[in-house]
Amino acid sequence: MLTQEDKLYLSQKGISEEKLNAQLECFKTGFPWLKLASAASAESGITIPTEAERCEYLTAWEEYLKGEGKVLKFVPASGAASRMFKNLFEYLDNEEKTDFIAKFENNLDKFAFIDDLKEAIAKNGDDESLKTAIATLLGKEGLSYGNLPKGLLKFHKYEDGARTPVEEHLVEGALYASGKNGCVSVHFTVSPEHRPLFEELVSKVSQKYEEKFGVKYSISFSEQKSSTDTVAANPDNTPFRDKNGKILFRPGGHGALIENLNELDADIIFIKNIDNVVPDKLKAETVEYKKLIAGVLVSKQKKAFEYLQLLDSGKYTHAELEEIIRFLRDELTCRNPELKDLEDAELAIYLKSKLNRPMRVCGMVKNVGEPGGGPFLAYNQDGTISLQILESSQIDTNNAEYLQMFNNGTHFNPVDLVCAVKDYKGNKFDLTKHVDTLTGFISSKSKDGKELKALELPGLWNGAMSDWNTIFVEVSLGTFNPVKTVNDLLREQHQ
Repeated sequence: MLTQEDKLYLSQKGISEEKLNAQLECFKTGFPWLKLASAASAESGITIPTEAERCEYLTAWEEYLKGEGKVLKFVPASGAASRMFKNLFEYLDNEEKTDFIAKFENNLDKFAFIDDLKEAIAKNGDDESLKTAIATLLGKEGLSYGNLPKGLLKFHKYEDGARTPVEEHLVEGALYASGKNGCVSVHFTVSPEHRPLFEELVSKVSQKYEEKFGVKYSISFSEQKSSTDTVAANPDNTPFRDKNGKILFRPGGHGALIENLNELDADIIFIKNIDNVVPDKLKAETVEYKKLIAGVLVSKQKKAFEYLQLLDSGKYTHAELEEIIRFLRDELTCRNPELKDLEDAELAIYLKSKLNRPMRVCGMVKNVGEPGGGPFLAYNQDGTISLQILESSQIDTNNAEYLQMFNNGTHFNPVDLVCAVKDYKGNKFDLTKHVDTLTGFISSKSKDGKELKALELPGLWNGAMSDWNTIFVEVSLGTFNPVKTVNDLLREQHQ
């Protein structure tokens, strides 16, 4: 039963009672497992362009950049770096010298933040112990790295100073997303408490990179909306309340960012995680593959638009409808076994509905055991089969066949996407209408020593983009260099 205080709180968050009840119902019913056709592979669903095709796609992207289309880089950057320093926090508690800690200590001078760290230690006295160094690195009296998001940490050394991931993304944008007028648009999603720090950094460095690359930046920020938070539940599926009796809401996961994405004005949007960046000496490979998948996108979109205009005209032949079916089946990997039963008029309506959707091309790297979503061919609610990026939580691990598909998958998704979000008439799609709401999941958490159930929204590149036309393209493993722990910065790719 909701109190007046509850209703006021819901109103402040922008969450309706209907939405609250729908979320509580999800805890009762759970989410259905996805029905899988197969794992995607080079033989089925993952495109590996030939050398000639690569040249065509790269040229297609360069030509697109000369036109009027607006290109934007979208970078989810609100994640805290605390997990990156988990081992260092543990050392402050127990001073146990693990292999991880020994590696950190022995290579301290190789980190891009070393000069700042030495300066901060000197300010606080002459204690040069490892514990002091770590406490200074993480604590608010020092660099406060344990409290900052990854985007604001110094990752890479250069002769003219160190760079943060935010800066590396600005550089990347200049190299593959600079439009006809030399404008580079970059959007970061940030947490409210860190937004001033992001804005301060961007204000400080953008002119330097504008001069270096001959571009002009348009940099914007947004925050995850309070209205996308999800209610926490008790084991009996009633709303979980904190010590003060207030209903507990939690961030709904990265799937909430579909709302942020939906509000941006762009034709083509690149999406990439904040921590997947490399120094300039290794950027050429990343840039080439970004241009490649963007070229695939604009090439396939152009073809889809031509077919949509043909369908709109009403002047099509049965042979042309069959050609569109082949395009959907072979190039967009969207399959429907029931099409043979449709008359031409019905078929045209169906084909238009399937072509007139947002489109994305997702880079897939060969599976080397890194965590990440897997590429699959999955059944949709309308009986069609299409490409989807799935997490292990969406797959019934009691189904031996599905588990084998997941474990033996040849590729995984490193969050490397480029998206087309306008229709063939130039209108923005409402991206929230293309979310499969049945692809969320429930996890177990705790607060104040009490168990709770947490509700995760359909992931941004998983269920939130389930109803998009999707193309998977194999990209080089060299384009995937995430920083999950501080010692990852000691990898050759980050030195």
